[in-house]
Parts: sequence; C-alpha cells; structure tokens
Amino acid sequence: MISTDKDTLTSAFIFGVALTFNLDQVNRYVQEGIGANSAAPFNHFSHARTLAGPADTFVSINNDTVYSMAQIDLSAGPVLLETPDTDGRYYVLQFVDAWTNNFAYVGHRATGTAPQKYLLVPLGWDGDPPVDTRVIHAPTMVFSIVGRWACRGDWDLPAIHELQDATRLSQIDPEAVPTGIPHVGVDVPPALHFLEKLRLWSQVYPPAASDRETLAALSALGVTKTGDSPYIGLAEAQVGSAGATLKAALDNLIEYLRQGGVPIVNGWQLPYHVFDYNSDFFEIGTVDSKLYNSVKHKDKYLLRAGAALGGLWGNHAYEAAYAIVYVDDAGEQLSCEHTYTLTLNPTPPVSAFWSLTMYSIPDFYLVENSIDRYSLGSNTEGLQYEEDGSLVIVLSRDEPSDPRDRANWLPAPEGAFRPIIRMYEPDASIVDGGYAIPAIERRT
Repeated sequence: MISTDKDTLTSAFIFGVALTFNLDQVNRYVQEGIGANSAAPFNHFSHARTLAGPADTFVSINNDTVYSMAQIDLSAGPVLLETPDTDGRYYVLQFVDAWTNNFAYVGHRATGTAPQKYLLVPLGWDGDPPVDTRVIHAPTMVFSIVGRWACRGDWDLPAIHELQDATRLSQIDPEAVPTGIPHVGVDVPPALHFLEKLRLWSQVYPPAASDRETLAALSALGVTKTGDSPYIGLAEAQVGSAGATLKAALDNLIEYLRQGGVPIVNGWQLPYHVFDYNSDFFEIGTVDSKLYNSVKHKDKYLLRAGAALGGLWGNHAYEAAYAIVYVDDAGEQLSCEHTYTLTLNPTPPVSAFWSLTMYSIPDFYLVENSIDRYSLGSNTEGLQYEEDGSLVIVLSRDEPSDPRDRANWLPAPEGAFRPIIRMYEPDASIVDGGYAIPAIERRT
C-alpha cells in the first residue's frame, strides 16, 4: 500500500524535484538538444556556435557567453577532458551532479587558462591517471558539464569556435557504451511519474550521505522500493489524490520563486546563496568557506528545489553572482507601459565582467526586439558613461529618442518583465552585501 499523505508527498516533491527536473533536462539534451546546443550523446560536447537568442527557450539563458555543454555517463568508464590555451579569455566549465550540486570548476578563475587535462572518474576510483592529468571525482555516475565562453559579439565567434573545437572529451575505453538514465515504464500513471523517477533515479544516482536519512523517511511513498514499480495498478482515486498533491506542491514552488525566498535589497532579489546547499563535494575549483556554504540543512531542500526550477545549472556565487528584479523603486511590477532607468554608480566590482539581461514573464525567456539586443554590460561597445563614471541604463519597450539613451537602451518586451544582473568573478563585497545594486527608477 502506498501512502498518499499530503505532507509526505509535498516533502518528497521538495526533496526530489531537483533530481527529476535536472535529469529530465539531461535526457532532453541528449535526445533533442537545448536551445542553440544541438543534441549530443553522452560523453560528447555540443557546442553552440552563436550567442543565445529568443529562439533558445531555456529558462533564464544568458546572452553573454557561448555555451558548450556535455552530459557525462561514467558507466562507460573514466572520461578524459582536454582544455585549450584561451590566452586569458574568460571561460568556465561547471560540473553539476545529478542532484544539482556544483562539485567542480575548470576555467579562468578556478584553474587558469593554460591547456590542461582532467580524468573524470566516479567516487571511490583509485586507478592511475595519465601523466600530467588531474583527477576530478564525480558524486554521481551521470553529471553535466556546462561551459561558457565570454563573447563580445558576432565578430568574436570565430575565435571561440577554435577554442570549442579544441575542448575535447574521450572515453578511456572507446568501445564502452554508456547505459544512460533509466526510463519510466509505460504502465506507470503519468500523474505519478515524479515518484517513479525519484524511485528509479535515486537508486542509480544515490544522494549525498547527508541526504540519505531524508530519502529513507519517504519510504511510505514507495520511493525506496527496489524492483518493480509500486505505482502500477493503484486505484484511480489514489492516483488522483497523489497527483493533485504533487501538482499543488509544484504550484507552491513556483509561487515561492515569484516571492523570492531570498534577501531583497532595493527591489533586487539576491539569490547569491541559492547554490550553497552543497556541503558534501568539493573538487577542483570549488570554494569551501562559510560565505558560500552556510545554508542550514533544514533549509537545503527548498533552496535546492527553487534553484533547479528557476535557474538550473546556475553558478555558485564565487564564479558568477546573479541578482533578479521584478519591481521598480515604488515596489510596482516592471511593465512595458513605463520607461525606467538603472543608474550604476559604481558599476559592479568584478574580476571578469558583468551584464544586465532582459527576460519575459512568466517564461523567463529572451525576447525579440528591434535592435537584437538582449543584454548589455561591461563588454558592450558604445555605452555612454557619465562624467563621474556612472552608467544610466534605460529599460523600455519603445526606442528612446535621445541618442545617449538609445546607446544605453535595453529593450523590454510586451507586458511584464524581469531583468537579471550577472556578475562574473564577483568581488566578495557583492556577496557579503558591501556593494548594493540600486533600485530601478520609473522615469515615465
């Protein structure tokens, strides 16, 4: 008998949605591709060749970097990663396990920009790596590599393509075939696919040791049962009740994201710590300090669930800090009916670069506009700064008539909108609150 207790089902959803949502996207990637990244099999890179645009329907995708992504399955054995000399260009390869823990980093900040080799292996591997090769231990057999290459515009793409082509993955055993992610059986009711995915995938990709007690406490739902699915043949009323509770949990999580659930300063939601739930895995390039992993265990799962749904594969704040805003200085929703300004004085203190990107609501996609500008920032050519060094950015649907405003214009979509500031290699003052982003002010 499977429990349909609402509290237990809700707890299971919050605990497990990061795993299920993430691996759904991994499957999507290897089968269909994501945005400008075409489908690629496990243990192969797919390189986007252009900056992301409105056709790339992935939540909060950035327009600052060109993506290189790979899904790794170590069931085929260790995988060798080779990176080229980028001659100082900003890039990052972010490693994300099945439960969405950022467990390793390679790139400009983490390891420098000289050519390097890494052997990707599962936890517990104790073999001998090739000469001059560093080892990265992955917490789960399937994980993602999310690569980003700083790009200043279309003219910069050929140089990036050369770097992408020189970034390679190769299986140590080239004949081995990755097993891939287990499929949900056709007889499992669609309303209970979440539970079946959590059951199957948590067994193949176990959570961190610190999370296993929480998973065991959900056993009444059948998610720890091995063998055949416990969800086949359940009474229709039981399926309907459980499905409705899971749907309500999803709706509540979406509302939680809308409300922020994070510190808010000058209207900006500051999710600098939303990826700090990883307290177990610190491989190459990670930072193990109180500033970046101070989340209490009791708060971990809701934070992780929201981070997965609202910003999957987002970076830790020591690599890139994000700030999100829905409202103006009066607390009113940002809308195409008005013109706004954001005055940055000073601009964000970063070691790499920063950007402001425009997104639609509720999809959080990039939006078409007349000048094909989806973000602007420190790498944008032609911005007009004030004599004191400040930058006044104009946000509006309609193109400004003043040439200075037009140079600093970030087009807004129809309806409501939500910008994001990204700060790559941020100064610690951004994360600890010493630097505050000012409110967006309504001009008309």
